Amino acid sequence: MKLIRVENYEEMSSKAAELVEQQILGNDHSVLGLATGSTPLGLYENLIQGVKERGISYRNIHTVNLDEYRGLAGTHPNSYRYFMNKKLFGHIDIDLENTHIPDGKAKSVEAECERYEALIHEIGPPDLQILGMGMNGHIGFNEPGTKEESVTHCVSLDPSTRNSNARFFSDRDEVPTHAITMGIESILKSKQILVLVSGKNKAQAVKRLLAGRVSEEFPASFLWKHNRVTLIVDKEAYSLVAANEE
Repeated sequence: MKLIRVENYEEMSSKAAELVEQQILGNDHSVLGLATGSTPLGLYENLIQGVKERGISYRNIHTVNLDEYRGLAGTHPNSYRYFMNKKLFGHIDIDLENTHIPDGKAKSVEAECERYEALIHEIGPPDLQILGMGMNGHIGFNEPGTKEESVTHCVSLDPSTRNSNARFFSDRDEVPTHAITMGIESILKSKQILVLVSGKNKAQAVKRLLAGRVSEEFPASFLWKHNRVTLIVDKEAYSLVAANEE
């Protein structure tokens, strides 16, 4: 695992955008694995800037998103399809037909999981997968206890994850209890993985990840089994590790 230490969230976002744009410039037909939530927002702002100011093009790029809430249509303001359209896709020259996110309203969740996993194999796997990391070590919506062999599946969201995501909803009770997510095995098939972690509330998770002990109880630890992972971590998120180094 390659570690890149930066000063703050803004520097993390800028460095991540630099790496994504390097991938696109090296292969303008790349498949990008994308994430949602607050962590990649700065990255997406930088990527939009790259289209406007640096001539980066997404015309031939395909994307696959990690996950989607079960029960929310893509038009729902809190769905991840809506999020991606608003925060990235609507501002760059990408063909929306080339952007892929699980269907949270699919009649059969089992069939949708099978369809999405097949799609990942058909157009991918991702050349570069973007990940955040939850305080409990979740990647995508793979909560503690998820098997390494897991592929796209429906998961019951951990209370800590629902609490963390409640800030995006007007009422905590509105936060969905389930989501469709790419599995650990699905993620590890990516050719490269870029993990972004920022903030003091993630310091304990970073410390646990960098300890290197692989366990189902900390899903991000499975990233140690991949040979091309880059972790960008800011000063606050790295603070507990830094304290031990002194």
